[in-house]
Amino acid sequence: MFKLFRENVRIAFGSIRTQLLRTILTVLIIAIGIMALVVILTVIAALENKLTSNFASMGANTFNINQYENTSRRRGGEEREIINPIISYPEAVAFKNKYKFPLTETSISFTATSTAEIKFESNKTDPENKIVGVDEFFMANSGLETSSGRNFTGFDIQNNTYSCIVGSDFEKGLLKDVNPIDKIISIRGAKFKVIGVLKEKGSTFGNSQDLRVLIPIQLARSLFTSPNINYTVSAMVSKNELLEQAVDNAIITMRKVRKLSPVKDNNFAVSRSDDLIHRIEDMTGYLKIAAFVIGLITILGSSIALMNIMIVSVTERTREIGVRKALGAKKSTIAFQFFIETLLIGQLGGLIGVLLGISIGNLIALAMEFDFVIPWDAIIVAFGISFIVAVVSGSYPAVKASKLDPIEALRYE
Repeated sequence: MFKLFRENVRIAFGSIRTQLLRTILTVLIIAIGIMALVVILTVIAALENKLTSNFASMGANTFNINQYENTSRRRGGEEREIINPIISYPEAVAFKNKYKFPLTETSISFTATSTAEIKFESNKTDPENKIVGVDEFFMANSGLETSSGRNFTGFDIQNNTYSCIVGSDFEKGLLKDVNPIDKIISIRGAKFKVIGVLKEKGSTFGNSQDLRVLIPIQLARSLFTSPNINYTVSAMVSKNELLEQAVDNAIITMRKVRKLSPVKDNNFAVSRSDDLIHRIEDMTGYLKIAAFVIGLITILGSSIALMNIMIVSVTERTREIGVRKALGAKKSTIAFQFFIETLLIGQLGGLIGVLLGISIGNLIALAMEFDFVIPWDAIIVAFGISFIVAVVSGSYPAVKASKLDPIEALRYE
């Protein structure tokens, strides 16, 4: 059986070489179809990895309570804009004091400004740094870690020590060529000692996450005073199985803080880290379906082209088939020979399509500042589709070849 298979493969390669131009064109048609599918799936995988890593940095088993975005509802046939109230500092503190769910740590934070200028000795940065007022639980709840130095302690926050934690970009810019720890930087004229440097997080759609400075929340409130500051409350549960109960308990607590009656809807948002990831998976799922539809339409053309070349090949080799049958070749042997030939062409097109698809897809992903990915699911699907195309396209020509009458085949000119 193995010798027969090897012989059929040898004959198939010989046939491919004799019809090289036609084979190359067919392989390219298949490759383009596979490439289109793999390119789209590669870019989607890179996008999904990027978004998932960014949202997952929110921290494991965490949820945030913040202001809803502006929403619209229809009432009485007219569209009315509903704006939820901000979460004020008294409300955030009241929630933290009342929320006593087991194995949970609650953090309060706010973005003081996104256009701060930072000074160190005689140097200063562009006004593009974000200042965030935080407490001692903010970093753990946000999934942040330090590459050097330490996190805030309860003493730092309660005593409003002039200490800060800076993003990793400061090591490449303002604090380049020096050990950042214990250096003094100036923010709005106030002197802060650097106690830690955050691990690099990269940028999201052009917005750097490494140009931020964390300072104690009360100091941030005193340095950056503006009306209607919106605060974020985050909570982290130590055990994943308690997350659902913790979120329900938090909603009840926040409704009490805001004195909402039972008939009123929540006027605040609760976002869980796993909810964000599931939402991303749902969105990319639709994109993958669209990619499959586009790819399958293109591949349908490839299968028609492959079937056409094999039918032509059967017609051109009718006399050869007659000779083989006259020498005792079985129907199954003839069919298997043509089937192997179709399979080789299909898999060759699939291989070229996968290589081109991964290369082009990752070039697009890198241009969009996404990480390099190898979409194994796309590769498996691509080779699976190539195999199916070969089976579907090769079955009819193979059966047609096997059913040829040897006498009529030998007469064929």
